[in-house]
Amino acid sequence: MPDILSCDFEVHGIVQGVSFRMYTTRQANSLGVRGWCMNTPHDTVKGQIEGTPETFEQMKIWLQKTGSPASRIDRTDFGGTRKLQEFTFTNFSIRH
Repeated sequence: MPDILSCDFEVHGIVQGVSFRMYTTRQANSLGVRGWCMNTPHDTVKGQIEGTPETFEQMKIWLQKTGSPASRIDRTDFGGTRKLQEFTFTNFSIRH
């Protein structure tokens, strides 16, 4: 079984009201990354990602550089990377 990496993230900029969570879910599903994301009261989007080293890195880059077409990413903060024995989420979802 390949390593599974996990970390928390928070995206700052124009990321609410621009379908950021929907695009994040779509990107995660296309990569096979699991976890969740949600809007915060501070106009950011935060969440957690889990994936193999390759898909994990691709998702991190997407969260830093791409986002949804109408978004503007000013900064993405990542928590420490953790190694997991197995996935803790069954898919990627939007939390409310």
